[in-house]
Amino acid sequence: MMRRALLTLFSFAVLALVSLPAGAAENRCGWYVNPTPGNWYLSDRDGDWWMRSQGGMEAEGFDNAPDFDAKQYVKLQPNGYGYGCACLSVDTDKAEMNITRIYSGTILPLSRCRNDKTLKKPG
Repeated sequence: MMRRALLTLFSFAVLALVSLPAGAAENRCGWYVNPTPGNWYLSDRDGDWWMRSQGGMEAEGFDNAPDFDAKQYVKLQPNGYGYGCACLSVDTDKAEMNITRIYSGTILPLSRCRNDKTLKKPG
């Protein structure tokens, strides 16, 4: 009886692992940067992850990226380009350091990124 219960439990565990999606989304948090027209990246502890480059690549689901919060935003230039702090749910191409798909995102207080010693200051 006990053996049958263990086998059943083991079978469910294996089935659960096999059912996981192969490319499960990652949650990446860091500086959310729009330095110039058409260019966007997220800078986290692993480096700069490009999600859009002018005249080049654009991550699938780019429209799912959050809008900047005016209160949690640093302007780099008079034309409005700059950065904030955010967490994004994404798929990545680690070899190219690109975000290939954006599922969702949340703007965070600037203090969250400023206090993270693993992040380099953008700009």
